[in-house]
Amino acid sequence: MTEPIIVEGDLLDQSVDVIVNAWNRNIIPWWLLLPQGVSGAIKRKAGYGPFVELGRFGSIGLGEAAITGPGKLSCKAIIHVAGINLCWVATRESIQKSVISAIKIVNDRNYGSIAFPVIGAGTGGFSESGALELMMEALNTLPTKAEVIIVKYRKLRKIRSSEGD
Repeated sequence: MTEPIIVEGDLLDQSVDVIVNAWNRNIIPWWLLLPQGVSGAIKRKAGYGPFVELGRFGSIGLGEAAITGPGKLSCKAIIHVAGINLCWVATRESIQKSVISAIKIVNDRNYGSIAFPVIGAGTGGFSESGALELMMEALNTLPTKAEVIIVKYRKLRKIRSSEGD
């Protein structure tokens, strides 16, 4: 396995076969939730299709994953991982199991590349560095031929030019 690539930017701008959505356990129907973070960004760009499809799976076990179509995104699929528990908190186990579950899907379907957000950071309560460390540990336990990218979310700032555009 090649080392995962860590980049800064937007998960949805990555040119990969599949992206990972750091989802909750899906116990509440998706239409009652106000998706935030990665889920909110996916909903805005992909549309509702992937979430309607995800709703058909019912509850996703903590650390498990489900795959859906990409909606309006250019990737081939979205892997939704249940990275946070019922109290909206990520744990070592939920982060690491989520990574392993996603890689198993990638390996089973022979995808060539996958982009992860930093699972458990933000809403999940982990620091970005702490969650990233747990993800790297999990990635080292399960070999894959796929290129793995981990995206540290950074909002791009528009720089004003002196020309006044």
